[in-house]
Amino acid sequence: MSESSPKDDELAGTEQPFVQHLMELRDRLLYCIYGIGVGIAVLMFWPGPDGLIDFIAMPIKEHMPPGAKLIAVGVFSPFFVPLKVLMMVAVLLALPWLMYQVWAFVAPGLYSHEKKFALPLILFGSLLAYAGIAFVQFFVLGNMFKFIQHFTPSSVAATPDIASYVEAILSLYIAFAAAFQVPIVVMLLVRFGLVEIDKLKSFRGYFVVLAFVIAAVITPPDVISQLALAIPMCLLYEVGILGAGWFSRISKAPDEAEASDAAMDKPADKPADGS
Repeated sequence: MSESSPKDDELAGTEQPFVQHLMELRDRLLYCIYGIGVGIAVLMFWPGPDGLIDFIAMPIKEHMPPGAKLIAVGVFSPFFVPLKVLMMVAVLLALPWLMYQVWAFVAPGLYSHEKKFALPLILFGSLLAYAGIAFVQFFVLGNMFKFIQHFTPSSVAATPDIASYVEAILSLYIAFAAAFQVPIVVMLLVRFGLVEIDKLKSFRGYFVVLAFVIAAVITPPDVISQLALAIPMCLLYEVGILGAGWFSRISKAPDEAEASDAAMDKPADKPADGS
């Protein structure tokens, strides 16, 4: 009786020399630079550096005295700050392209069933990052500056420096874009067997405390921005728990799915008859 041969590993024979990996990494980095360059060229044409500055300054200008403008304290701030904003927005614009290059670099080492859910995760992660940034721009900043202005003495003119303002909102953009990735992190933890869904549910109370601690550390010392970060993190944690089971099922390897189906279809053992 002949033994059945094991299934061939689809990654067998796909190993590449180290130098070829370095060349592939170089090409992907160049593609990333090209993508950012295209984003810069587009933004230079429309809306331009002035338009970008006006857009990101809208939340604070609404709460400044009439006719007041942001000031540039540094000698080179009028040049470097718009350039920094232009680079920042170009990177955000090219974010899906950048994440695709990361995926393309590691894709040869992935199985076919893993490749199927990699691209949807990239798209989902990019959308979550954009949602976090939009949440900062259109909700958090306006309410935060409104809260801060209540404590500004009437004898003080609120005319912030543009460099410090851009640095502050850039840190908020990054913090919220990263915090909004909570569902993806939760789903990947469950998918790779690092934690079970029941454990995540029992950890729910601890995560609420953790979310408020993180918000207190990485946001300005005002209640509005801290609540605006902690509450969405808690909600997104619940979204991750709901999606973790579904994601684990659809991303299983074919042999894992067959084994799971066989285990479900297998009848229960009959109890032995006692005589």
